[in-house]
Amino acid sequence: MLRKEEILSRTSNGLNVFRHYIKTSWRVGRNFLNPLYEDKKASCNIYFDRNSGTYRMKDFGNDDFSGDCFFFVAKLHALDCRNRYDFIETLKIIDRDMSLGLSNNNGIAGYKDNPMTTTTKASTFYETAEKKIRPYSFQSKEFSAEELAFWQKFGVRVDILSLFNVCSVRDFTSENGDGKPYTLNSTKIEPIFGYKSKRYIKLYRPFSKIRFLYGGSIVDNYCFGLEQLPSKGDKVFITGGEKDVLSLSARGLHAICFNSETATIPKGIIRKLSFRFKHIILLYDMDKTGLSSSAKHEKDLKDLGVKRLLLPLSGTKDEKDISDYFSMGNTYESFMKLFLEFLDNLYSDTMTLLKSCEIDFNNPPESSQEIISAGDVPLGTQGNILCITGGEGTGKSNFIAALIAGSIRKQKAEIDTLGMTVSTNNQNKAVLLYDTEQSEVQLFKNVSNLLKRAKLNYKPEVLKAFSLTGMSRNERLLAIVQSMDRFHYQYSGIQLVMIDGIADLVHSANDEAESIRIIDELYRLAGIYKTCIVCVLHYIPNGLKLRGHLGSELQRKAAAILSIELDNDPSISVVKALKVREGSPLDVPLMQFSWDKEAGMHLYLGEKPRQEKEKRKEKELEIVAKSIFSTQSHLTYMNISEKIQEIMDVKERTSKSYIRYMREKEIIVKDPSNDTYFIKGKI
Repeated sequence: MLRKEEILSRTSNGLNVFRHYIKTSWRVGRNFLNPLYEDKKASCNIYFDRNSGTYRMKDFGNDDFSGDCFFFVAKLHALDCRNRYDFIETLKIIDRDMSLGLSNNNGIAGYKDNPMTTTTKASTFYETAEKKIRPYSFQSKEFSAEELAFWQKFGVRVDILSLFNVCSVRDFTSENGDGKPYTLNSTKIEPIFGYKSKRYIKLYRPFSKIRFLYGGSIVDNYCFGLEQLPSKGDKVFITGGEKDVLSLSARGLHAICFNSETATIPKGIIRKLSFRFKHIILLYDMDKTGLSSSAKHEKDLKDLGVKRLLLPLSGTKDEKDISDYFSMGNTYESFMKLFLEFLDNLYSDTMTLLKSCEIDFNNPPESSQEIISAGDVPLGTQGNILCITGGEGTGKSNFIAALIAGSIRKQKAEIDTLGMTVSTNNQNKAVLLYDTEQSEVQLFKNVSNLLKRAKLNYKPEVLKAFSLTGMSRNERLLAIVQSMDRFHYQYSGIQLVMIDGIADLVHSANDEAESIRIIDELYRLAGIYKTCIVCVLHYIPNGLKLRGHLGSELQRKAAAILSIELDNDPSISVVKALKVREGSPLDVPLMQFSWDKEAGMHLYLGEKPRQEKEKRKEKELEIVAKSIFSTQSHLTYMNISEKIQEIMDVKERTSKSYIRYMREKEIIVKDPSNDTYFIKGKI
């Protein structure tokens, strides 16, 4: 039975225990940071207690962390030395981690000399002593059939053994602590395997009482399997031993291990691995030591995202680690099911939230109601954003007033909505107008005019118009969000929201983060309240793209974008589509409107002639072609298709129809010298 006196006698009265487990640089009698907690001030030291004849730790800042080497090791593993069973477990841990061989009272069975460290007087240890590197030699041999059968139990093949520099050792010679030589020979009953490195070898004797021995100078940051890891990967496991690393690797999984489960895991290595792998997972033994060690390591490495996976094993000698798991007949697929359950637990909150967002094809969602359309093309639908853009004096305010008028008109009332089809607000939902540019006086005038267009002598209760010019930019979005929520419940829904001057919700339209935040929030609100939010962007379109990050986000999220431009005749405004989610913007009719003095409002003039539409289509595709060939003179068909999709924000099918049209008009032509390429035509 293990006794603490034996451990003290073989570890220089506890000094070598402290040296084994405390990896930071320290000296006897000198203060250092206590590794048991996040120590801010170096007020802890190791000293020789003459009364007990042992080395002890003293923490002057917190006496709860003072004690002998057994207390220290117990703390590392969440054990309590005051508990008899925990104390015995602590002795076992020290014996195993330091390879003292005390669980076998006679040292190494079958050998006269014990290769382990012998008793050393404590009085000789007051200062740090360099670890003596014991000479060693070994002879390797071919793996026998019995040895290969041993590894095959865990699925480990010869190629895996070779990859990880594992050899079969014929004999091993070294010295014990007294400098006396000893030799170990491999037998069928007690085979010896070696984990080789340039500076050392770690012996593994699976059927011997002392299973692990070392030759040479083993490094403090020993990490088996580190060299075999890929540069990038999705997951890497930290196991309790080398055999587990090999077993996982044999199944295409990446793994490493340190010298033992209780060894300190270097944060530097884990930090580097965190940049290379998505998941770093502790996969330790399921016995008491493995569970306590993995729990401690998970806590210590929490800031680096390290988690632990628990195996469905009993924790007994033959059923405790991943190697045992596979040897019991479990497959890679069954292990991946465990990993999937691990992810389910890790992401439980997110997956629960996502469940409500998943599309149920057995119960399809209701089709979005069309609120605004042009002919047969839906432009503004429930849950979406419609963007209207154009320069000063193009008639944007009058156009959006027509959309609002269409939303508040009485049922079956025939009014002029400037060529747009606006759904009747049959359920008397709220219609909200937020103006960020015009004064109260001007807004009052505009609303009065749109009431006239709606053929109403009064403002309906459902119409709410707000001038936000008196608010700061930070206050405006909050006011919109909160008032939408209020009116949604007051009027049992929101039919239409108009934000005239969305750029005035942000400090800068070129602030990417702020632009994304605003558009995401508006898109979210449109979905929550099942309404259409019309955003007016007071920018002059730059070709077929909107300017600034705000414009880019609108371009990406909006279901449609309409541009209001002046015709060749400046008294006439033209509405043209820059983007529609379904189909091509060039297929949307060009709608015209102008001021009618007699009516006292703008009136719809009809669509532009077909030849005008064709002319516009040709002109804009010429602009696109010039943009496409501005950096390259020769492009493939697919290159052109991809660039059209990017510039015009259309789908592949539409881009191919545009290529066909561009070829017909000779906007692009095949390269005479190589017909796999296209070049710019007569433009």
